[in-house]
Amino acid sequence: MRIESSVTTVSWIPSEAITGLAKMPFEAGILHYDEPPPDTIQDLEALRVADRFRFANELRAYIEVEEDHDGRRRIVGFGHTGGGQIGATRVRMGGREITFAAFPMPDIQPEPEAGDGWVRFVQTTGGRAGLPAPRRVAHPPYAQYDSPLVWTTLALTINADGRTEHELVGASPFPRSWIYDHHGKLVAKTGLLEFKQWFRHAFGKYSPWGETDSPALVTAVETALERELSTTMMRGGAKPTIRKVAKGKTLVEQGQFGNTVLLLLDGVVAAEADGEPLATFGPGAVLGERAVLEGGVRTATLRASTRCKVAAVCGDQVERSVLADVSAGHRREDIAGRS
Repeated sequence: MRIESSVTTVSWIPSEAITGLAKMPFEAGILHYDEPPPDTIQDLEALRVADRFRFANELRAYIEVEEDHDGRRRIVGFGHTGGGQIGATRVRMGGREITFAAFPMPDIQPEPEAGDGWVRFVQTTGGRAGLPAPRRVAHPPYAQYDSPLVWTTLALTINADGRTEHELVGASPFPRSWIYDHHGKLVAKTGLLEFKQWFRHAFGKYSPWGETDSPALVTAVETALERELSTTMMRGGAKPTIRKVAKGKTLVEQGQFGNTVLLLLDGVVAAEADGEPLATFGPGAVLGERAVLEGGVRTATLRASTRCKVAAVCGDQVERSVLADVSAGHRREDIAGRS
């Protein structure tokens, strides 16, 4: 019997993700941010052709299982069947569009680790954009012409009884990566972008093709309705106010008045009420709607667990019925909107 499974990351550049002088080509329309990937992947190659991601890591693997006379399952074979995909970089100048082919790095697929009734597969894929990126860097030669490297490292464990587990072992500090399970469903995402660190460090031995990987901060997925509302908040009539919040600082305080709805663009936020921890939230979470719906008093404190970036809009700019649906649809034991 053959048991197959997979886990996939799709990596993309959200709006407000670039900082410093590197942001200028994006603001001028020469380079572009990306639309969020879909909630479910049906055809990864079609997404690549449509320029919907920067690169993807598709770890696919299988095990061959035989059953002994006593009913015990024994693994008799296994292997990798997946790999990486990398997109191109489109540049618009003078009414023309130029496409720069990307440079994929060789997929790294260590020998799978086999145990009693399980096999663990690991795969690293990535590369760099074909568009040059002259810049000063933090290590010799202290100047680089090529773009920094991007990558994700995935692990997938397949058990003889059919159970599977996956893990995002590491990822470059930039761009954002969404994680999809064997059914193509979005199940997690990276929580923090470190553009400056990536821009100055991610090359040579400071990558999986050299000597090091970077640990990834993984967060839970917000609701589909929150993802829809986030598009409205960022691209609606009124431009949102963008705030940067240092680690440990408070976004909103329980008991205070507030009439804004917050969209977490980057980082991780912890919620607490009456001194008790309630939940943590990652990028894409919509927060603060309950205060708008219930008289304007914050019912929980939101504190930055990491450096964060949030977008804030006045509650009266969002339909109350939508806010009510978001509040009711949170899968967080009725506490996600208590800010």
